[in-house]
Amino acid sequence: MKLRTILIVLAFLGWTQPSWAQSATSPGAAPASSPEQYSAMMTKYCIGCHNERAKTAGVVLEKRDLSRVASDAPLWEKVVRKLRAGEMPPSGTPRPDKASLGNFAGYLENTLDQAFAAHPNPGRVMVHRLNRTEYSNAIRDVLRLDVDTSTLLPPDDSAEGFDNIAQALTLSPVLIDRYVSASAKIARMAVGDPQVGISTAAYRPKPDLSQDQHIEGLPLGTVGGLVAKHYFPLDGDYVFEPKMSRSINAVAHGLENVHALEVTIDGVRVSLVQFGGVEEDSASHRNGKEVADLIDARLVFRMKVSAGPHTVGVAFLRYSEAQTAAVWQQFLRTTIDSNETSGAPHLDKVMITGPFNASGPGDTPSRRAIFICRASAEKDEWPCARKILTNLARKAYRRPVTDADMETLLSLYQNRRNNRGTFEQGIEMAIRRVISGPEFLFRVESDPATGDPNTPYRISDIELASRLSFFLWSTVPDDQLYNVAVAGKLHEQPVLEAQVRRMLADPKANALVSNFAGQWLQLRNLRGVVPDPTMFPDFDDNLRQAMVRETELLFGNVMRQDRPVTELLTADYTFVNERLARHYGIRGIYGDRYRKIAITDESRKGLLGQASILTLTSVAIRTSPVGRGKWVLINILGTPPAPPPPNVPALNEAKGDKPLSMRERMSAHRANPVCATCHRVMDPIGFSLENFDAVGRWRMTDNGAQIDAADSMFDGTKVEGAVGLREFLLNRGGARGEVFTQTVTEKLLTYALGRPVAYYDMPVVRKIVRDSAKNNYRFADLILGIVSSPSFEMRVKGSSQTESASAKPAESPVAAAASVR
Repeated sequence: MKLRTILIVLAFLGWTQPSWAQSATSPGAAPASSPEQYSAMMTKYCIGCHNERAKTAGVVLEKRDLSRVASDAPLWEKVVRKLRAGEMPPSGTPRPDKASLGNFAGYLENTLDQAFAAHPNPGRVMVHRLNRTEYSNAIRDVLRLDVDTSTLLPPDDSAEGFDNIAQALTLSPVLIDRYVSASAKIARMAVGDPQVGISTAAYRPKPDLSQDQHIEGLPLGTVGGLVAKHYFPLDGDYVFEPKMSRSINAVAHGLENVHALEVTIDGVRVSLVQFGGVEEDSASHRNGKEVADLIDARLVFRMKVSAGPHTVGVAFLRYSEAQTAAVWQQFLRTTIDSNETSGAPHLDKVMITGPFNASGPGDTPSRRAIFICRASAEKDEWPCARKILTNLARKAYRRPVTDADMETLLSLYQNRRNNRGTFEQGIEMAIRRVISGPEFLFRVESDPATGDPNTPYRISDIELASRLSFFLWSTVPDDQLYNVAVAGKLHEQPVLEAQVRRMLADPKANALVSNFAGQWLQLRNLRGVVPDPTMFPDFDDNLRQAMVRETELLFGNVMRQDRPVTELLTADYTFVNERLARHYGIRGIYGDRYRKIAITDESRKGLLGQASILTLTSVAIRTSPVGRGKWVLINILGTPPAPPPPNVPALNEAKGDKPLSMRERMSAHRANPVCATCHRVMDPIGFSLENFDAVGRWRMTDNGAQIDAADSMFDGTKVEGAVGLREFLLNRGGARGEVFTQTVTEKLLTYALGRPVAYYDMPVVRKIVRDSAKNNYRFADLILGIVSSPSFEMRVKGSSQTESASAKPAESPVAAAASVR
C-alpha cells in the first residue's frame, strides 16, 4: 500500500518513470536489519567520540533514533559519506568488520532513499546570472562574434569549486557598468561602426614560453612566435608591428645566424623578413639597442585586411637544429637566462593598429547573422527592424519573444533613427539593450501561478532546454533544442536522451572539458603555477600547456567515447606531444601533435600519474603530501578535510647540516598535536605519490634519502606507491569504483544545477550511480541520469517573490544605461 501511494504521488507530479520508488531495493542495497542492531553497533564504536560532551567534528550521535533517520537526514548523510569512504571509525580505534560497516551504510541509504521517494525535494535554484564564460559563448552563438570577455568583464567568484554557482554570481553597480560598456563595444563590433577610431591591440607570448620549437596553429616548418585571433572592425589598412625579444641589456636574441620572421593571415604568408648574421651580430656587440631597433623597424608593414575575425600568425622559419659550441648547458626552457643572447630568436609581441582608409563594415559573420533582411526603402525599415530584432531577442532571451520585449527594443531603434541615425545605427542601439538587459544576463525560472508554496513542480520545456544547454555547452540552446522545447516534447524521455547524445557529440561539448573538468580537477590553476627556476630550469609554458592538454584529452576521450568514468583513474593510455614525452622520458615522440600512446608503467595510469595533477598539488620548491592528499580527498573521495585551525606552524624548510626528506620534515611537523589530526588523513595519501617530484617526474630519492612510498591509510589499510593508492581509492565503499563515481556525479550535478549539492540530493546521486553500475559507470549514463532526475527537471515553488524582486533593481540601471551610451 505504501508503494502504491508513492507511485500515485509521483504520477501526480508528472513523473512517469517509477524507478525512484524502486531505489530502496536497487542493486548494492544492504540486507534489511533492525535499527536496534545498528544502535548497539553505534554505542560500541561511535558514541565514545560523538557524544553530547565531546562533540567530535561537531557530530553528535548520542540519543539518535535510528528508526527516524529521515527526520535527521543532513546528519545521517554525513555519516554515510564517512562510512562509504572508510574514514570512520578512524584508524587506531576499535572498528567493526567491513561488511558490518557496509550494511550499516546501506541501511541508512535505503531509509533516506525511501523518504525521498515519498517526498521528492528537487531544491530551488536562485536567479542565475551568466558568468563570464557563458556570456562570451552566448555572444558567440547569438551574434556570431568571438569576444575576449576577460578584457571587458572581471573574473567571477567561485563556490563549491565552480564559477557558475548562482549564489556566488552577484551583481554590483560596478559590474552593471562593465556590462553596459561591454554591450556598447560588442554591438559596434557586430554591426561594424564606420566611425570607429584607430586603435592598437598587442599580443604577447608568455614570458616563459620556449620559442625553439613549433607552436600549434602556426605553419609547419616554423618555430616560436604566437597565434592571435584578431577582430578587424572595418575593411581598411592595418599596420603590423612585430617586436623582437631582448636581453636585459636590450640586445636582440639569436643574431649570430640568419633568421626570417614570417607573418601569416589565415594561413597565407603576407610578410617574410630576414635578420641576423655575422654583420648584425658584430654590430649588436657594439650597440645592441640600436641594432635591435633597426630590426624591429624592418619588420613593420602595412596592408589591407577585410573586416571580421582573422587568425594572425607570427613565427620564425625553422633552420638547422645543430647545437652551437657556445652553449655549455642546454636547458629545455630557452628563456631561463635573461642575459643570454645566443640561441633561438624570440618574439616579444606583435601590435596591430588600424583601421586606416576604412572603406566600410564589410561582410562579416556577425553582420550576416544580424541583417537577415535589407530595407531597400524607408517604408521597409520598420518591418525589417522588427524581423531582425525578433530573431536576435529570441536567441538571446532563450524563449519566445513577447510584445513587451519588442516594444522596448523597437523604441530604442526608432529613437536612434529619429536622431539622425542610420538604419544600422538604430539596430546597433537595440542590440546593446538585448545583450545588457536582464532577459539576457539572467536565467530566471518562473514559478507557476497555482499550487502551494514549497511544493515541487516540473519546470517548463523551455526552461529545461536552457538548463540542458548551459550544462553541456555553457551557452544558449541551438535552434534544434529550442524547437523541440517549444513543441513541448523535450521532457519526454526518448526525446531528451536523443538531444543529450546529440549535444555530447557536438564540438560545443568541449565546454564540459574546459569548464567542468578544468574546475573540478583544478586545471585552471596550473597557469599560475611557477616552479622555482633554479630547481626546475626546464619547466616552461610549453610544458605547462602540454600538461593541461594531456588531462583534457583524457577527460575528453572518456566523454566522447562514452567510456567508464573510472577510466579516469585506471586508463592504460594517455596523450602526449614531444615536449611532454621528453618530460616523462618517453622516446620516439616528435612534434607538437598530441597522439594516443599506451602506458606500460603502472604508476602512470590515470589522473594520479599525470604531471598536471602532480604539479598543481605541489609548491614551487618541493612536493606537498598535504596538498596532494587534500586534492584526492576532495576530488576523488568527496570527503573534504576540515579547515586548518588558526596559527598552524609552517613546515620547516631550513636545510640545516643534513637535508631532510619530505617524510622526515612532515614527521617533525606532525609531532605538533594541533597538526596531527588532519595530517593523519591527508599525509598517507600524499606520501604514496612521493616518487613523483614537484613537476611530476619520476624519482627514487629525495634530498639523498631513499623514498618510502608505503604508508597506512586512515582506515588502517597498508598502501604502497601510486599503484597501491589507486587500488585503495577504487575499492572504497561497495562496488569497485562506486565512491569515485559518486564523487564525479556530485560534481557534475553541482555544475549542472548551479547550486551546491545538498543532503536531499543524495538519493538522486545514489540512484544515478547504482543505475550506471549496470553499464560499468559510463559517462553518458551519468549525464542522462542527471538530466532525467527530479533535481534537474523539477523545482520547489518559492514561498515569496523574493527572487523576482532581487532581479528587478538590475533591470532599470542596465536598460537605461544601455539606451544612452
